[in-house]
Amino acid sequence: MSKPLKITKNNKNIIGEISLDGSKSISNRVLIIRALCSEKFDIKGLSTSDDTKAMQRALAEKKAVVDVGAAGTTMRFLTAFFATCPNKTVVLTGSERMKQRPIGVLIDALRTLGADIDYLENENCPPLSIKGKQLEGGEIEIDASVSSQYLSALLMIAPTLKRGLKLHLKGEMVSKPYLEMTLKIMHYFGIAYEWSGNTIDIKSQKYQAKAYVVEADWSAASYYYAMAAYSEKLNIHLKGLYNQGIQGDSVLATFMQQFGIETTYFEDGIRLRKSNVALPKFFEYDFVNCPDIAQTLAVVCAGLKINGTFRGLSTLSIKETDRTAALQAELAKYDCHFFGENDVWHLEAQKFNDERLNSIATYHDHRMAMSFAPLAMQLKQGLIIENHKVVTKSYPKFWQDIEQFEFYNECITNS
Repeated sequence: MSKPLKITKNNKNIIGEISLDGSKSISNRVLIIRALCSEKFDIKGLSTSDDTKAMQRALAEKKAVVDVGAAGTTMRFLTAFFATCPNKTVVLTGSERMKQRPIGVLIDALRTLGADIDYLENENCPPLSIKGKQLEGGEIEIDASVSSQYLSALLMIAPTLKRGLKLHLKGEMVSKPYLEMTLKIMHYFGIAYEWSGNTIDIKSQKYQAKAYVVEADWSAASYYYAMAAYSEKLNIHLKGLYNQGIQGDSVLATFMQQFGIETTYFEDGIRLRKSNVALPKFFEYDFVNCPDIAQTLAVVCAGLKINGTFRGLSTLSIKETDRTAALQAELAKYDCHFFGENDVWHLEAQKFNDERLNSIATYHDHRMAMSFAPLAMQLKQGLIIENHKVVTKSYPKFWQDIEQFEFYNECITNS
């Protein structure tokens, strides 16, 4: 556990330039595809996140036990990958929280395709014993309402299966843009597919090695959009983001317009400026396709005393922590009421209290730390972030980067 970090900001100016880290979602997909490819290729702009480092280590090392820590994407992608590696036996494990995160939907699907996987502790959760082999493939049905990462894990190995894969999706799909991201990246590496209705069909074929440049992380950009929403003077250049990118979180540029944030695209990134739009009296959005930015927007609305309804949050309870419960607990410290269940949550923020110096628990969740940090702009005494180094999971340079916008970050000793 790192020391708590007190964050203050004495003005509401956000002016400067940030070179954002590469997307860990894209990085981890490209790393798996390179491992499945018969030839190696160069990858530029890889994420420096803990999750991507965990993926690189797991693919490079020849250990019998692979520990991915808290990296959920890495766990799910590697489960499918190792299942396809002939004559390789691996124990795949992770943090204590990872051992509580269900993976049974993916394991059932892989077993149907012929995989040899056993649970070593609790049913439906890691750690796993995986005996790799050439999988037959074929036709399976899978619940698409739980996690798009299960689907992406299966799709990426699909071309290597003897009979390919015909994937029938049942239920309401969550995080669809991440599935589209996977298929677009696979297509870049030469994979043909058909997506008709609720069925995705990928024949047995070979990946084609090609150099790849990873675009910057739109999820990380959300924290700068939050700062922009609180700002009085705004002129920020975020490098590495593109108008025709493949990340679902790029929807930020559209719906943040209602908070008076104007996004302009350039060849090397985007620029954020203020518009004359009046703030909304009520915010409502369905985050089913972009759940990673729901926390950011809940805190933005709280700091601006805007009530809201947040839909599509059903997957947040199985993330690094139960994110809806965490938001409920931490927003309550500012007299904001966040309540609901499963898919739909509501925010009552009229009584937002900017007087208190609160200590924000992060629950081992990088997004809790980063979504609350911009709120310092709205608080007379700033705020304290507990275990602030959790940001290394996705954005290791976050605290250093925001210092250029005159955020004052001070490590403090527990009383």
